Amino acid sequence: MLGISVATLYSYVSRGLLRSEAGAPDSRERRYLAEDVERLLKRKAQRGSPEKGAREALQWGSPVLESSLTLIEDEQLYYRGLEVSALALSRSFEEVASLLWTGDWDETARLFAQSVTLSIERETNGALLPPLTRMHIVLALAAEHDLRAFDKAALPLTGARILLLLERAISGAGGGSIAERLAAGWNLTAESDARLIDAALILCADHELNASSFAARVVASTDATLYQVVNAGLSALQGPKHGGNTRLVSAFWRDVEAAGDPVSVIRDRLQRGERLPGFGHVLYRQQGDPRAAALLGLLRSTVGEHPAVVRAERIIQATTAVIDRAPNIDFALVALARVLNLPEDAPLSLFALGRTAGWIAHALEQYATGELIRPRAVYTGTKPGETRI
Repeated sequence: MLGISVATLYSYVSRGLLRSEAGAPDSRERRYLAEDVERLLKRKAQRGSPEKGAREALQWGSPVLESSLTLIEDEQLYYRGLEVSALALSRSFEEVASLLWTGDWDETARLFAQSVTLSIERETNGALLPPLTRMHIVLALAAEHDLRAFDKAALPLTGARILLLLERAISGAGGGSIAERLAAGWNLTAESDARLIDAALILCADHELNASSFAARVVASTDATLYQVVNAGLSALQGPKHGGNTRLVSAFWRDVEAAGDPVSVIRDRLQRGERLPGFGHVLYRQQGDPRAAALLGLLRSTVGEHPAVVRAERIIQATTAVIDRAPNIDFALVALARVLNLPEDAPLSLFALGRTAGWIAHALEQYATGELIRPRAVYTGTKPGETRI
């Protein structure tokens, strides 16, 4: 299939380009993952046809931008070379935001020793509007008044103000860290509750060039302000193929809660030709989404026998027995919301606030390049001279 020698095949395995497993017992036979072979074939075809490679690069294809923020390698996730699940257990969301923006956490105290003055309750009619709508509104309003946002030398400070503003737009109250204020706004009192929220925000902070982060970089490349960058990312996030998938997962959970049995719900959905939301991720085909594993593991160790954790385990067991896909971060966020009895829109709100740190980091990288992101289209319409009127 690949048109290579056995020696080159072994070279691909040693370089990690092709995964190899033992074949039949008592045999020297080796087996190779079909998806790795297909990926190498696609790469070879792209080298022979640059135009085809360029077209496919935007659909889980070859890298299109350089970034020093997030690495996804061997089905693990790293922020600036640090393993993300470890950060979720040991650092605060503010520290991780500072790490993404400046390269270290020593700047955390300086960046977040600010306050926001916009009256969110007055400007957004209190709790009558959904949190993400309120986030859009306060971003647009603050952009008109925050002239400091035009200071290119102080962009991380603007980023911190945006996070503080959006936290208040969701459910912030009282003092302390962002996670502690969110917990207070949701009437949570246990210290462990704020820790779980902190971990969720960290795990959502960045995920390389996902749709919303790419949208944010495109807007940043026009030299728009960080407020406009974050509003663009927020718009892209809400689609059901991205962060809005949490709403589909919540609906799945509600069906299971009503039926009392995940198996019957799974059977009915599959018979109707519907997918099972909250499971599988194209970048983590073998071991599953490490963000979900970290958050679900933290839930198990923190609240162990909570009914929502038990239900999550039953849903996971029933689903993976049928489709052989591990839970992803969307599922884990909904499980967290069920454990803490959060509002229905909390999973998407947490996703949005966490990912805002990543959008800002991508914008800072893009500003530094000074380049406009402007790809070309492959025209497939009627050619000049072919149209007859």
